[in-house]
Amino acid sequence: MTERVDAVVVGLGAMGGAAAWQLVASGRSVVGLEQFEPGHHRGSSHGATRIFRVAYRDSRYVEFATAALPLWRELEDLSNEVLLEQVGQLDHGDSRAISEVAENLRLGGFSAEELAPAEAAERWPGMRFDEAVVVSKDGGRVWADRTVQALARVATAMGADLRYSTPVIKIELVGNEAVVHSDNHTWVTPLVVVSAGAWVEHVLGQIIELPALQVISEQPSHFVPNRVGLEWPSFLHHSPDAAGSAGLGFAAYGLETPGLGVKVGGFGTSAPTDPQVSESVDPLRAKVLSDYVNDWFPGLDPKPIDTTTCLFTSTADEHFVLDRRGPVVVCSPCSGHGFKFVPAVGQAVVNLANGGSTNPAWRLPR
Repeated sequence: MTERVDAVVVGLGAMGGAAAWQLVASGRSVVGLEQFEPGHHRGSSHGATRIFRVAYRDSRYVEFATAALPLWRELEDLSNEVLLEQVGQLDHGDSRAISEVAENLRLGGFSAEELAPAEAAERWPGMRFDEAVVVSKDGGRVWADRTVQALARVATAMGADLRYSTPVIKIELVGNEAVVHSDNHTWVTPLVVVSAGAWVEHVLGQIIELPALQVISEQPSHFVPNRVGLEWPSFLHHSPDAAGSAGLGFAAYGLETPGLGVKVGGFGTSAPTDPQVSESVDPLRAKVLSDYVNDWFPGLDPKPIDTTTCLFTSTADEHFVLDRRGPVVVCSPCSGHGFKFVPAVGQAVVNLANGGSTNPAWRLPR
């Protein structure tokens, strides 16, 4: 069966869900295709929580987070869900990084409270702090699984046709259109949005030139406080040498997940992987993270209560890939730091669909 639609979205995690929502809201007929079942754990959007922050060393991401804020509230209103909680967030570690973060917060119109490590430890005695600290009251957390579900529900209510357990077999480019094939259906469309995360090369590698990508399996864990009454802001611990030009290098990140404990990840817990292989928890990497918690969190039991895996698909410079080539919009990957921008990414997809431009840092290829 062949059908013509205004847009096809491939991949219905957070980014694909946001694209489907914003595209159908713009008046387009939209089909969304997801290879796995709803709520699967094989990608980058699952889990309870993610950090929300407007604090970045790169001012472009401060601007993008600023644009996302009212869209998060719009999505909350449409879905009748609490998705973003601005309970506070801090950065600590390398003093050069902290100075840049503080400056960008102030330039963006946000508050930035700079503290010495001892001052911060007095306020948050469950944590230790490294070198310099800046606190952003506008940061906090977003609820991840809840957001993916809300996006699907809102997009469907607006008329999007979202299909799960429907892998894309092939995408062909025919003139100015794309032909998208599943095993029993074909869609012809002037716009195909590929938000396939770790599978983007499998989907597009033969038809679109992509930048070099690395897929890694991150392994965050939840840890339980060892005494009552402690407060846990979301946090990033910056390493002295940021890995990419986006200035995102860090030793670890974390946040409180109410009801589960404090989620910590990123410190020596990643390893290259193939997204087609289901990942299992590596006990050696789990121990590295437990040792980190033991060193930096006097308020946490260093034995995790749970550990999960999550795929990060990153470019060498840690910037996003968000650009258009002919009928194809590449809406992936997000280099492990994209969730906070989810509704703004959907808006950016509509801008590209309407012939608009993208941030130069996100262009294809580079």
